[in-house]
Amino acid sequence: MTTLSQPTATGITPVREPGKPVVVHTPDFTGMAEATAWLTAHRPAIQAELHRSGAVLLRGLPVEDAATFAEARDVLIAERAGYKEKATPRTDFGEGVFSSTDLPAVQPIRLHNENSYTLDFPGVLLFGCVTAPETGGATTVGDMRKALALLPPDLAARFAKAGWLLERNYSDLAGMPWRKAFSSEEPKGAEEYCDANAIGYEWLDEDTLRTRQLRSAIITHPVTGERSWFNHFAFWNARTLDEDVREVLVETFGADGLPFNTYLGDGTSLTDAEVDTINEVYQAVTVRETWQRGDVMLVDNILSAHGRESYTGARKILVAMGEPVPLADCSPSTAPSTAPYGE
Repeated sequence: MTTLSQPTATGITPVREPGKPVVVHTPDFTGMAEATAWLTAHRPAIQAELHRSGAVLLRGLPVEDAATFAEARDVLIAERAGYKEKATPRTDFGEGVFSSTDLPAVQPIRLHNENSYTLDFPGVLLFGCVTAPETGGATTVGDMRKALALLPPDLAARFAKAGWLLERNYSDLAGMPWRKAFSSEEPKGAEEYCDANAIGYEWLDEDTLRTRQLRSAIITHPVTGERSWFNHFAFWNARTLDEDVREVLVETFGADGLPFNTYLGDGTSLTDAEVDTINEVYQAVTVRETWQRGDVMLVDNILSAHGRESYTGARKILVAMGEPVPLADCSPSTAPSTAPYGE
């Protein structure tokens, strides 16, 4: 059942439908000048709705390329944020505008919070549809406040105490090469970044870098004061990989050589059933809306995780990151460290 909220004082009317993110239909515009004027006038109401719902899709804007998307971004996002410790390939269109991801169309992407493993991260993401796919391809979102509430209390308590541990292996053969991930051609540049960002590291050879970082699994939104499940634990856990892919990677690189793997912050592994439970919670909170050309969606990166469906046909979804938030401002339940909890 569709629910139309009452118009706010500035005139937006959020549409709420089960299984979908909140949608706000904009007026018809003759061009981006009118659109940006409207966005400017309604930005406080849009921001309030973003804090309420975690994600807001704006439908009807004349966004048709990277330039017009950037114009909308410059109204909706006050400060740009960088993309650190890179994990997936993206096309850079300039001026802080990227492709959402360049991973193959057949590969779905599970819900995750952008840069949940860094010491500061984008507080807001902005997605924009330039070319809608033929089928599938929605940018899925899920409320991480609800996810935290749905987790078994004992499991949530373990994560609140211990945090989560991320291990990465950077190489040219699997995963992301360290030169791209750390934007440095010299090992010293990668080492300096790790030293400054509470990341332990060791060189396995001149082209292979292994890192380890402990991060909080639960943080508090600095504006709303709400606690949120905020991590890549299940996303990068070996259990989450397709079985055939996992077997090939382990056979090729060894159990400790996977591009990514995660543990409870004390270094212990969760059972397969526990990892499955977390992924089932993500599935339970997932909502989606089919992209239409010109759609723009704001996502609060702390309150909501995002992902992507597999798709067919051409698809061009742009992304910009902004409103950087220091982890220290989010009352992390576990302090960041290079070592497992308790060491």
